[in-house]
This record gives sequence, structure tokens and C-alpha cells, in this order.
Amino acid sequence: MDQIAYVNGSFVPLAEAKVSILDRGFLFADGIYEVAAVLDGRLVDNASHLARLKRSVGEISLALPETLERIAEIQKELVARNQLVNGMVYLEVTRGADKVRDFAFPKGIAPTLIMFTTVKDIVNAPSAKTGIGVMTVPDLRWTRRDIKSVALLAQVLAKQAAAEAGAGEAWMIEDGKVTEGGSSSAFILTRDDVLVTRQNGSEILPGCTRKAVVALAEERQLRVEERAFSVEEALAAKEAFITSATLFVQPVISIDGKMIANGKPGPMTNRLREIYVDFARATAV
Repeated sequence: MDQIAYVNGSFVPLAEAKVSILDRGFLFADGIYEVAAVLDGRLVDNASHLARLKRSVGEISLALPETLERIAEIQKELVARNQLVNGMVYLEVTRGADKVRDFAFPKGIAPTLIMFTTVKDIVNAPSAKTGIGVMTVPDLRWTRRDIKSVALLAQVLAKQAAAEAGAGEAWMIEDGKVTEGGSSSAFILTRDDVLVTRQNGSEILPGCTRKAVVALAEERQLRVEERAFSVEEALAAKEAFITSATLFVQPVISIDGKMIANGKPGPMTNRLREIYVDFARATAV
């Protein structure tokens, strides 16, 4: 079956999905994106993703071409048309295409809205059982990381460096502290059983999966501290993990080749993954 994409009001074969070379997403990275997981044919925590989409476009004065309710309908129809069971829906909205290339916001043009799906068995990913290593890199990004911008060159370079080093993710470092992963939020479990993850602010993206994991942990009376932590603190921790819509909860077993604890996924990480998967299945729509 040919994969179906959505482009500006139409469902089309992916091979035929096109936007203008003058689209501002292509020319200026003038756009916002979201990725929602699909589990058993249903969208996971999608309301949180759409709320973040609304916030991000608001921060750059970009009008959505559809209501959030209609966007959710399109996502679900795309899942159905592609008979997607497990994977993700990618969504991007840009300021659209003008007749010329000019930095200032153009007037009278329609925003671009595209979506497509990808197959991925997130629950049964082998790396969830083995854990991954992370590589540290300088955080080279702009100062508004709370906006889910399509300007991802710094993350591309960070994740490429990690891939070349045989690591599964990059942890970006600023002022001696971990900000976040190239496409994930970072957590550690300290020796006194406190979950630590960086507080939300302009330094990091407010992760939807991060938010859910923090809430699920607190519901179970686990101690959570939202603050910055160093690589040295992470290496001294009991456990470490990352979260994202495309990974759920992923154990981290080493940093720059140095093992964390015994170099195996920890029991708290494994349990939080189980809890999150249960949450995802129970609340998906």
C-alpha cells in the first residue's frame, strides 16, 4: 500500500507530496513541528502535543491554518488511511510560501500544513531492554529552545556526532550542566532515590513525555526535583534515562563511554517505562 501524506487540505501519496521551494519553512526554518506517537492505532498524549503546538506557533506569531480539533481529526484520518498500528505522526506548520525571499513576515499568504506517518514499534524497541550510551556535546542552539522550531541543525550535528561515536543519543551541555538530549529530555535517579530532570524554561523544550513521566512519578509518591544536573552527578547516579514521544522511557547506561552504576538499565527506569506504557495505552485516542 502506498503511504499517504497530508498537504494543505489534501491527502496524497507520499511520493507526490510537495511544497514550494519558496516555502519559509525551507528557506528560513520559519515553522513549528510536533511528533505524536501511535500505539495500537491510537494517538498517545495528543492533547499535550497540540497544546504545545498552539503555544509554539503563538510565540512566533504564526496562525494555524486549522483548528486544533480539525488537526486532530486529520491526524486520525491519516493513521486510518495508512493503516498505522504502531509508529508516529509528524506534523509541521510553516508561515507559507511568498513570491519572493524576504526575511520579514509576508502578508496575505496561507500557512503550510503537512503531515505524514512513520512505522515504529516503540514498546518493543530492543534498546529499551539493553539501554543506550549518550555522548556529551556543547549546546550550540539559540536561546528559545522552548519553541519547537524546525531549526534543528545544532541537534542534527549533535546526534550525528553521537552516531559516529556509537552512542544512541547526545546530551547537550551548557555552563557545565546537561540541558537535554538532541531529541529527548534527560533524567537521573540519585543515590537517595530522587528523580532529577531540568526545570522548564527557555533553555529546554517542555517535553510532553517528560511532563507525563513527572506526573506519573509524583502520583506514586516518588520524589522529583526539577533542576539542572552535571555530567559528574549523572555518572554518580543510580540510574539515568531519557524520554520522548518516539522512545517513551529509554534507559541510559553510559555517558561518554563511562558506565552509570553497573552499566545496565535500572529497576526504577524499567518500572517507569512500564507505567508510562500503561498510561499511553489507557489514554490514547
